[in-house]
Amino acid sequence: MTRAWISPLLFVLCGSVVATGLILGGSPGTAVALLLLFVLIAAANSPLVFPRSIGALEARRRSAVDGRPIVFWRPGCPYCLRMRIRLGRRARQVHWVDIWRDPAGAAEVRAVNDGNETVPTVFVAGRPHVNPAPAWVREQLDASA
Repeated sequence: MTRAWISPLLFVLCGSVVATGLILGGSPGTAVALLLLFVLIAAANSPLVFPRSIGALEARRRSAVDGRPIVFWRPGCPYCLRMRIRLGRRARQVHWVDIWRDPAGAAEVRAVNDGNETVPTVFVAGRPHVNPAPAWVREQLDASA
């Protein structure tokens, strides 16, 4: 199991414990509602919300061909989730690199962020942009089309 799944699993586990307590306390409706909330939070923090990640080297190769941005991200990052949600359907047009799965991607991010793994870090035409506005990333997609 990779560390990308630790946070979602903890949310589901905690939700299950709380729901069990509520059911034993005689509040099954509240238990179901809270368990559903915990499952939704777990899903939002899981890698499932993001398009399939590729390696940094493959992302660089593809970006050189099609000019699309590369987004370096990690599961559980609220700023990455915000980027993903605000890009909407256009998120599939971006090359996503999960830095927890790709050591080369993590190294690239550290190289441009003074040794920190600050995400999302977006590369456009080889230039890094740390935590840019999703609207700006959409503009870069329009420019690459």
